Amino acid sequence: MSLNFGRAQLSIPGPSVIPDRVLNAMHRASPNIYEGDLIDMTATLYPDLKTVAQTRHHAAVYIANGHGAWEAALSNTCSRGDKILVLVTGRFAQGWADVATRTGIDVETLDFGMQDAVDPEQLCDRLKADRGHEIRGVFTVQTDTASSVQNDIAAIRKAMDAAGHPALLFVDCIASLGCDRHEMDAWGVDVMVTGCQKGLMTPAGMSFVFFNDKAAAAQAKADLVTNYWDWHPRANPARFYQQFGGTAPTHHLFGLREALNILVKEEGIKQAWARHQTCAQAVWAAVERWGSLRLNIAVPAKRSHAVTTVRSDGDECGRLRHWCEHQGGLTLGIGLGFAEEGEPGWNSVLRIAHMGHLNPVMLMGALGTMDTGLKALGIPHGSGALEAAGAVLARHPVG
Repeated sequence: MSLNFGRAQLSIPGPSVIPDRVLNAMHRASPNIYEGDLIDMTATLYPDLKTVAQTRHHAAVYIANGHGAWEAALSNTCSRGDKILVLVTGRFAQGWADVATRTGIDVETLDFGMQDAVDPEQLCDRLKADRGHEIRGVFTVQTDTASSVQNDIAAIRKAMDAAGHPALLFVDCIASLGCDRHEMDAWGVDVMVTGCQKGLMTPAGMSFVFFNDKAAAAQAKADLVTNYWDWHPRANPARFYQQFGGTAPTHHLFGLREALNILVKEEGIKQAWARHQTCAQAVWAAVERWGSLRLNIAVPAKRSHAVTTVRSDGDECGRLRHWCEHQGGLTLGIGLGFAEEGEPGWNSVLRIAHMGHLNPVMLMGALGTMDTGLKALGIPHGSGALEAAGAVLARHPVG
């Protein structure tokens, strides 16, 4: 007999919980796509998107998921046979590398494993060795949702500058934007990609590519760009439809407007970063008290504020995930990149998302359900997890 007959909670690292206000904003008849409210409202999105990205440069919107944004970034800047360097700290930078390989790009990777961040010194050494400047771009993720590592993007740019290398810096912020601090212009990021379904709190279906003038100029030598992926008409449209390569994602745009009202107009992006940091630290405190579960990333400064990957020695994570979903109404993330389903180790990883639309009620409910699941399953664990998490939340600055 299940206890799961209330409102379920999604604690996977995307899609994240969608605010009721966003869903209500989308609940409307199809609008006029030629003139009027939709066009006027869409124009207001770009300044707020740039505020979230901390950029004054260009923004292009695509009807696509994050994989589409990967391809858009590649097709506007690269040609077949170009060489790029991908910095792998989990599953998703490798995914970007795979997309590049299939489009005919020569891909080299520096793999730092599933439990550590990019080492800027290794990057600097590799770029110094590229005396002919064959590498056109350096690609990485800020937060890899598989490992839950957070890479130091500013340090990566400093390493590139120290090497005196002209490569463009590409950053995947699909999991991190609106959650982890990101300052595109100040950190020297040339191209940044993200999606709408995580920190931007909008149902999956849109992705965004932000790019500076240096990246825009690279398109002149790129032979992969197509009519649909071309970012110039999207960022500088002569007609409304050109922003989307055709019909606009009408209802997603209304939802995004409401999500940005919450994130930018009401909370403020810097306050959102602080909230996510506090919530992440509360999760870490709980996991450390449980003991039988351990944090995948050992160094706090290298941990994401959007998602936490947790590991166990045996199948405890898999058993706990199952109990939480079917008995407690809490869906936790499966492990990615450590083992395939059915292999040993598949049930030794889970992920706790703490991104986007989240407050202490939701977070403590998730942690409390996990704590209850550990008890129900007889999994040995330490005490005081909820008290430790609560103490972190209580220290969050007021006002």
